[in-house]
Amino acid sequence: MRAELLTVGDEILIGDIVNGNAAWLGRELTGAGVRVDRSAVVGDTLEAITAAVSAALAEADVVIVTGGLGPTRDDLTRDALAALAGVELVRDEALAGLIRDRVERSGLRLKPMSLRMADVPEGATMLPNPAGTAPGLRMELSGKVVYALPGVPSEMKAIMKSAVLPELGGDGAPPVLTLRTAGIWETVLAARLAPVETLEEISLAFLPSPAEVAVRITAGTSETLDKAVLMAKELLGTAMYGTGDQSLASVAHELLAARDRRVAVAESLTGGLLGAELTDVAGSSETFAGGVTAYETRLKHELLGVSADLLEARGAVDPEVAVQMAEGVRERLGAFYGLGVTGVAGPGAQDGKPVGTVHIGISSPEGSKSFTPVLALPPDLTQARANIRRMTVVHALDLLRREILGVAMVRQWEEDQEDREGLT
Repeated sequence: MRAELLTVGDEILIGDIVNGNAAWLGRELTGAGVRVDRSAVVGDTLEAITAAVSAALAEADVVIVTGGLGPTRDDLTRDALAALAGVELVRDEALAGLIRDRVERSGLRLKPMSLRMADVPEGATMLPNPAGTAPGLRMELSGKVVYALPGVPSEMKAIMKSAVLPELGGDGAPPVLTLRTAGIWETVLAARLAPVETLEEISLAFLPSPAEVAVRITAGTSETLDKAVLMAKELLGTAMYGTGDQSLASVAHELLAARDRRVAVAESLTGGLLGAELTDVAGSSETFAGGVTAYETRLKHELLGVSADLLEARGAVDPEVAVQMAEGVRERLGAFYGLGVTGVAGPGAQDGKPVGTVHIGISSPEGSKSFTPVLALPPDLTQARANIRRMTVVHALDLLRREILGVAMVRQWEEDQEDREGLT
């Protein structure tokens, strides 16, 4: 079964809102065995919507439209479907009554335009909205099926899960597993996994993000998937940290909890992002002691005990500064592990250190050490700030994971950093 996605909304076209609905729909439909061939965005005009739906119907078995089902004049999806079918909009009085009751219960005055949400193209089937007012619509056009869903993400997802996905069913989702890696270059990763791609009925997709690469393995059968995953794990070694939706932070917390240990963080260039990532995991209070954001240089001395002479001589961006930050926060917050991150996120150099220079310190009762990851940077370094900060968080969490697991894991990280062909 082939599907096309159509998102309606000027706010998405002009960039005010990111099209998260299409990303979610793509994942859900693919997981259900429905192949998504194309995704498009159109503005809030009757002509654009009708043309886009008509074009999608010519190619796909199923068309899913999100947006344009609200009460305002620019909500024209239902009008477009009626025009394509050559029918009128008919008011569903039962739904209109529900809208009136909801407005009255809220203590507001009903505006006539609100009842537009009860107008349905003749012949269409309403799909109940468990999370809102505007229903979804199911309509057969040109022998194909169009599903029109609200643009509000929570409402769209609720209708998809309750009404659309159960009906589509799919042709049977192929066995798929995503492997999570960190601290290894995409080109190196692809080279290592080349033997896996030679297996029959196996395909790999590399999904890079700052300092991480997810590898999605799709197989013809469960048996071939198991074989491919086992081979991939052996080839990846310590670069692989998890599968599925696991995050580095969640893996770090699991390792800490298993050993009854806690970590504290001292941040400079990341400005609290590392602590935020760690506290985003449910139950993190058991293993995360806390953090200190010492952005200004003097605070590294005053709050964390970094040597004033060291800061004066070398500046804030230095491997030993990262180590002393890690030691200071570990001692002050009473944690087993301390992480210290300092560097230059840009847009300009600092203390003579170029943009992209990052130092990470790790401290524990067993000793302290520093690491300097090699970051993949774009040609225009003025655009790199967000990625540098994100890559620093990923490397810090990955190094914490490896430190907990043992010296050999850390050595492998160093080898992976050196093993790079092309900066990807």
